[in-house]
Amino acid sequence: MSRKTLLTSKEIEIILHRLACQLIENHNDFSNTVLIGLQPRGTFLAERLKKILVEDYNIQNLKLGLLDITFYRDDFRRNDEPLEATPTKIDFLIENKKVVIIDDVLYSGRSVRSALTALQAFGRPISIELLVLIDRRFSRHLPIQPNYRGRQVDAINEEKVLVNWKGTHSKDEIYLVSKNSKKE
Repeated sequence: MSRKTLLTSKEIEIILHRLACQLIENHNDFSNTVLIGLQPRGTFLAERLKKILVEDYNIQNLKLGLLDITFYRDDFRRNDEPLEATPTKIDFLIENKKVVIIDDVLYSGRSVRSALTALQAFGRPISIELLVLIDRRFSRHLPIQPNYRGRQVDAINEEKVLVNWKGTHSKDEIYLVSKNSKKE
């Protein structure tokens, strides 16, 4: 396995602040906007963005929900092991709100499609946008594109984007991991 660093901790911090500023430009005071982090990996990004928006940019009453899409995925029955869902934590309606779905990596688009279906249980929003930290181009199975992206990466299917967050790992860092093609 070979591993290439895509983003360092400092680069991630800069990107998070840029994404926060882009959100502020488009949503102003967030009085009619909610953030929805996709469980499990999008929650780290969503929580970090909320912290930056509240602490650094003084956004008040920002609503953040965490959405589990496990049983809305089109491939959940293909696993041999029983799946364990993470609790959805959305204590507000999204009816007539602007929703920003947040996930760490956009790959095939299937997670986002699942999130769109799952969100229907919480109301009908005015609009839905997508924010991702890493946009893997050339990997889509569905016509889904982000409104906000941290970094765009061209990766082949055998390569995987690995996102490490401070708190679960020693530091924030994003890698491109690939299997060595040489046989040893």
